[in-house]
Amino acid sequence: MTTRSLLSSFTRRTLLAAATAASLTLPALAQQVGDKAVRFVLPNATGSGVDAITRTAQPALSKALGMPVVVENQPGAGGVVGLTTLARSAPDGLTLSVVSNNVVIFPSVIKQLPFDMPGDFTPIAIVGQTPVVLVANAKVPAANSKDFVALLKSKPDQLNYASGGIGTILHLATAMFLDEAGASAKHIPYKGVGPMVTDLIGGQVEFATAALPSVQAHLKSGALKAIGMTTRQRSPAAPDIPTFVEQGLPGYVVEAWFAVIGPKGMSAADVKRVHDAVVAAFADPAVKEMMAKQGNTINISTPEQAAAAFRSEMQKYAGLAKKVGLEAK
Repeated sequence: MTTRSLLSSFTRRTLLAAATAASLTLPALAQQVGDKAVRFVLPNATGSGVDAITRTAQPALSKALGMPVVVENQPGAGGVVGLTTLARSAPDGLTLSVVSNNVVIFPSVIKQLPFDMPGDFTPIAIVGQTPVVLVANAKVPAANSKDFVALLKSKPDQLNYASGGIGTILHLATAMFLDEAGASAKHIPYKGVGPMVTDLIGGQVEFATAALPSVQAHLKSGALKAIGMTTRQRSPAAPDIPTFVEQGLPGYVVEAWFAVIGPKGMSAADVKRVHDAVVAAFADPAVKEMMAKQGNTINISTPEQAAAAFRSEMQKYAGLAKKVGLEAK
């Protein structure tokens, strides 16, 4: 099945079912945490880069907010499930999310979203950037960009690449790589990064792009191999992995960022309270050390800068998605 047909099969019925499933989890969660906890609803599976970042910061966020922080993973429909939950939540500062730039790609690749992006949300801060790496199963007979591109061209559409869902930054990143390299492969979307990485290691799919924190341990163990970093410069957390710019693909650069957002209608006081807590949490020495080990760069924006970035990034990714054929049908 082609990327375009996969996108066209992403129907309104599928999205509504996903949204309904998300809403059904709310009463049970409310009983568990009551009114004295902050919920971070993640539209990502466990094992994703966003999950690793949020759980690393969780204790410091709890300290800064002065109440428990509960992290709930709601993967599904590429991230639409968790975002629908957030959009339907009360704007009281007690339900938040850490998201990747997936959220600004969705409007370009999914026509019938059950929410408006960014209108149904309150951007609070772009927190930082995370490195993205193209990885392959250890059995793939290529260890660098030149050999990997040659392998792809020798087997057009015979190799499979995975992503954490249709229209995600990881999907777009690989589509951009194939476009830049003049090669082709089959896309296999997964319900999150965790199961994607499991099948990648097992050999059910040959390659994927992933946030470095989600595959770092597997690269060190040899279960996966790195073909190249998609960033402009090497990551201090993985200095032995060359960039694709270094390896002869100067036009292939993908940058991933992560942000804290809330539902539409949050008061200025609640936005400030959460923003101040985010600044304090990511300044915590233990969090800073772990962010550096994961390769994440922390550069916290103001709420106003975050709102402007969401709008400009949506325009940017609309052009990129159209260029590689991921526009919605």
